Amino acid sequence: MIKKLILVLAVMLPMSVFAQKFGVVDLDAIMQAMPETAAAQETINEASKKYETEFQKLQDELQKRYAEFQTIQDDPETPQTIKERRMQEIQTLAGNVDNFRQTASQDLQRQHEQLMAPIQQRLMEAIKAVGQDGGFTFIMPNESILLYTGSTVINVTNDVKAKLGVK
Repeated sequence: MIKKLILVLAVMLPMSVFAQKFGVVDLDAIMQAMPETAAAQETINEASKKYETEFQKLQDELQKRYAEFQTIQDDPETPQTIKERRMQEIQTLAGNVDNFRQTASQDLQRQHEQLMAPIQQRLMEAIKAVGQDGGFTFIMPNESILLYTGSTVINVTNDVKAKLGVK
């Protein structure tokens, strides 16, 4: 009896594996085709340009102060306390420039995540719907395709694009 059960399981297990459907999807191609992605990217680019402009102003101010400092550094008539105060001002300004760069980078990353989250959610919902409609066991990004013998892997990128209404 146990031998028959093992034999039945040995025969049925491979059949159930072969009955599974696997799909792959090109997430980058779909994201680039979605108009929301272009709009989000434009918003991020505009914010980035504003940060770049402000960063350049800070850099220019730092360079100006450093050039002024160099003119008084070798002047024997300028008191040492003034030289030290100017050097501290330059160091403080340089620290401010670095802080601004870090804050701007973090803010742009946060904006990117906030703008892309609903787009990614919409994409995941479309992939899930295609998977359910097509009876797929798994739909994976095509970058992470694993070799799986005995099963056909179907590219569902166009199906997901159709579900989203993009070309």
